Amino acid sequence: QVQLVESGGGLVQAGGSLRLSCAASGRIFSINTMNWYRQAPGKQREWVAGNSNDGMTTYRTSVKGRFTISRDNAKNTVYLQMNSLKPEDTAVYYCQCNSGGLVYWGQGTQVTVSS
Repeated sequence: QVQLVESGGGLVQAGGSLRLSCAASGRIFSINTMNWYRQAPGKQREWVAGNSNDGMTTYRTSVKGRFTISRDNAKNTVYLQMNSLKPEDTAVYYCQCNSGGLVYWGQGTQVTVSS
């Protein structure tokens, strides 16, 4: 079992920044890639960024150059630094990982970007 707890969401004006955190606990030694997803009202959940155990990072095209995913293995935490935020980034952001063949999700944190 893996538990994921996100924090750091909030309300910010367009052009502003936020940093999301996701703290993992439980069977963390078996976690491979950790990902951030988001879900806007009335839309499907979509993948945003991923960070693998070997340090490789990947991003959704619409956030590339604005968002940075990073990982602190000593703290078992993954971050999502979000800069130059746009109203279309408004969504609930979820942390996700795969461990032991199972998929785990956090509870989500709301990010609202005002224009």
